[in-house]
Amino acid sequence: MTANSSPLPPRRKSRWITVSVIVILVLLVAWYWHSRTGKTPPPAFDTSTPVQAGDVASADVPVILTALGTVIPNASVTVTSRIDGHLEAVYFTEGQYVEKGQTLAQIDTRPYKAEVAQYQGTLAENQAQLANAQLTLSRYERLYAKDSLARQDLDTQRATMRQYQGAVQSAKGQIETAQLNIDYGRITAPISGYVGLRQVDPGNMVHSSDTNGIVTITQTHPIAVTFSIPQGDLKSVLTPLRQGRALPVTAMDQQGTQAIATGKVQFISNEIDTSTGSVQLKALFDNTDDALYPNQFVNVRLQVDLLKNAVLVPAAAVQLSDTGKFVFNIGADNTVKRQTITTGPTAEDGRIVVTQGLQPGGKVVTQGVDSMSDGTKVKVVQAQKVDTSELQNASPRRMGPPGR
Repeated sequence: MTANSSPLPPRRKSRWITVSVIVILVLLVAWYWHSRTGKTPPPAFDTSTPVQAGDVASADVPVILTALGTVIPNASVTVTSRIDGHLEAVYFTEGQYVEKGQTLAQIDTRPYKAEVAQYQGTLAENQAQLANAQLTLSRYERLYAKDSLARQDLDTQRATMRQYQGAVQSAKGQIETAQLNIDYGRITAPISGYVGLRQVDPGNMVHSSDTNGIVTITQTHPIAVTFSIPQGDLKSVLTPLRQGRALPVTAMDQQGTQAIATGKVQFISNEIDTSTGSVQLKALFDNTDDALYPNQFVNVRLQVDLLKNAVLVPAAAVQLSDTGKFVFNIGADNTVKRQTITTGPTAEDGRIVVTQGLQPGGKVVTQGVDSMSDGTKVKVVQAQKVDTSELQNASPRRMGPPGR
């Protein structure tokens, strides 16, 4: 051996043998895999990009308009007296529910009963005078036929008879008026509803000219909700209403999370409010459970249409660029393709309607779209869920002074 060909140290020689054995084993495994499957063995590391994905689904989606509404009575009536008189009694309790036609109060009608008696006497007198005038006219007609009476006397008697006929009719009218005033002394509820606070106590004089009235009745079965929509949404509401369809509407609480009542929109204003550019609508609710109360503020959800078999994707999948909206569609070979889409309304569960660009049944990327392009290999992974119960149940560690 020459001076330059010194043998390897034992440690380096052992390492070289180990590396050689590993290389030989890898080659043998590759040869075995190729001979059995005829395919190149899989790479040692997966180069696919991990992403989260959502389904491209199909469902019926209602088209909803939202607005802020105010609950109002379907009818509100201030009960006033039609005659002047002494208020004898009140037959309702404040806040009570009354039925249409129910007696609410009674006014002293004795003066009007006296008028009836007076007018009846006048009627009897006028009827007697009319009977006498008719008999006289009959005698005058017989005398005139025999040429024993002047024409002027006959015409005068005919006019006198017509005068008494008018007096009889006037007396009858006065009796009917007085009798009607007696009926007006019994004040009844013009509508069914809840009465408010009493404005007049028994013992007071009431007049037909009083503006406050005796009490106010509000009709709450049914009850109404008024709200406004932008004029841009007018066509979607006006067309079905003009066709006679009642659009379903839901009244939500002030937070917009809980439904209070359901009803239908049946009325729309005949003009646009130029100061706000909106149109006012009125919805009716049965309100049999009194869930809605007059002057209550509610959130209104108006359904104007129903999209049959609409294509839906998660909202996180929709991306926005200078050229429009798009999604990354995952193909059968786990490669993505950028797909331009046209979107519609948002469903109640937060998913977005796609009107053009996608068909149901596929998957789209929802998380991990950064630096992604056409042909990128992806691997769909599930979102990791953090068990917060352990964090909530874990007691905080008390930090004490360092040990000595």
